[in-house]
Amino acid sequence: MCGIVGFTGEDTALPILLDGLRRLEYRGYDSAGVATAASGALHTCKNPGKIAALTAKTETQPLPGGTGIGHTRWATHGGPTEANAHPHFDGDCGIAVVHNGIIENYRELRAALLAEGVCFRSETDSEVLPHLFRKHYRGRLLDAVRAALDEVQGAYALAVICADEPGVLVGARQGSPLVVGIGDGAHYLASDVQPLLPHTRQVIYLGTGELCELTPDTCHLETLAGGVVPLRIETAGQDEAAADKAGYPHFMLKEIHQQPAVLERLLGAYTQDDRVVLPELGGIAEALPAIRRIQIVACGTAWHAGLIGKYLIETFARVPVEVDVASEFRYRNPVLDSDTLVIPVSQSGETADTLEAVRLAKAAGAMVLGVINVPGSSIAREADGLLYLQAGPEIGVASTKAYTAQIMVLALFALQVAALRGMMDAKAVAQHLVEMRGLPGKVQWAIDRAPAIEAIARLPRYAQARNAMFIGRGFNFPSALEGALKLKEISYIHVEGYAAGEMKHGPIALVTDGIPVVCIATQGPVYDKLASNIQEIRARNGHVLSIATEGDAEIAEVSDDVIHVPPCTDAFSPLVVASPLQLFAYYVALALGRDVDQPRNLAKSVTVE
Repeated sequence: MCGIVGFTGEDTALPILLDGLRRLEYRGYDSAGVATAASGALHTCKNPGKIAALTAKTETQPLPGGTGIGHTRWATHGGPTEANAHPHFDGDCGIAVVHNGIIENYRELRAALLAEGVCFRSETDSEVLPHLFRKHYRGRLLDAVRAALDEVQGAYALAVICADEPGVLVGARQGSPLVVGIGDGAHYLASDVQPLLPHTRQVIYLGTGELCELTPDTCHLETLAGGVVPLRIETAGQDEAAADKAGYPHFMLKEIHQQPAVLERLLGAYTQDDRVVLPELGGIAEALPAIRRIQIVACGTAWHAGLIGKYLIETFARVPVEVDVASEFRYRNPVLDSDTLVIPVSQSGETADTLEAVRLAKAAGAMVLGVINVPGSSIAREADGLLYLQAGPEIGVASTKAYTAQIMVLALFALQVAALRGMMDAKAVAQHLVEMRGLPGKVQWAIDRAPAIEAIARLPRYAQARNAMFIGRGFNFPSALEGALKLKEISYIHVEGYAAGEMKHGPIALVTDGIPVVCIATQGPVYDKLASNIQEIRARNGHVLSIATEGDAEIAEVSDDVIHVPPCTDAFSPLVVASPLQLFAYYVALALGRDVDQPRNLAKSVTVE
């Protein structure tokens, strides 16, 4: 959600800023802008729409200077206009700021500034910042930023430049992520490491409540209270190749195809012979036998993975598990204590509601086990133990490989809990691991059927539908929710996912002549029940697309179309059905001409409420 880049060095800043913004496009945005400092003045170019349009605009009005900031904005306060695009400036255009997050008390600050004669140019909450910085400026930008932020309430990551200090770049973080890049005669700022990787892998993850003052040759860190912070330089391990489509037309398709390799990597990292080995559990491993309850918190796709995790943990380890949407959990006054293990599931490790749920859990004395993909993220730093997804950077806004990695990690964790609590002996664990090691091949088998899936997805009864439903039971009820989410978020078709057993309790009223219903009907304990639900849909002339086990003639007879998957143990079937559901959504969206990598109104990392 929104992106920040900053640079100070001997090179011209503009090409570095534009390249950095392109590497942040995956986060989702609707306008972009840059500003540089040179010759005692600030220079800027802003534009609604895509970075390509901004780049074209800068070709006719190039920006000079070796220090600058850039931003991709996802509209919250005010629409996606040039005036509302970042950077924002003070009245004299001598201070510029780019900002991620939300200033919660901006109305009060704006009213006070208006009373002092300040004129505003935008509708945004962010514009109060440069005016506050100017109000506190006494010759050093860092001091002005620190003093002004003492008046600010909310979450922010920001980068600031000043015409009077053309070689200085100041950053500050309160909640939203911000990373410093350490170069040779240059320093960088960014929302995440992707824009930094072409230039350096030496990074500092700013802590919440910290500021940085960067020049081409120096890096200085302070707290908001003014205390000096020692430099904590780390080596970023992300793969620069993630920003390349590697011959695929979209990042989403590339990441769907990467799933077998990701699952193989996880099995290699977290299993040894016939055992599960989770080295980053830390002290949680010793506490697991005494844990009375597990609480999973997540948002969106990660919440669906968490629901599958509940089924796996309760089935294998017999520990009660609750799963909450993080935005509800943090406000419902949950019951937490030291006997509860809280598991936040988040691809980015920065999801705002999930991060606040972590802090709530820790304040209540609960242990926290993070299931995340990004090392160095906020949840990684605040959790007591970690399970890394090892999926590599995920660029497509609609999560694919991170989702299946989350399921695999939770399955391995469920086996570990079962073993530690004596609910499963070593032989049973080994048998499950044999099955799990066959999963990457089965996922690949399903992905290899992409041409058949595309042919089905492009049929008018699916590609031209205005409404659709997904249903599933047991382990694949969450799969139905995830399949529905994938289709709605990238195709913009209205889709709902339901537990199949709930059809008669209301949703079946929606089934009319021609409505598509995707039924996840793999072989398993609830297969016969799902087959009955299909008959109910057929009786009302709904179009049935079944995700079914290869060779299942019975389902084929009652379905309009069938996407086959290989036979699989019921507990692990969500991993096998995931890629066909993703591919179906992908090809429907293509048929409709949608931007599958950057669907409208959505952001990759939701770092504000």
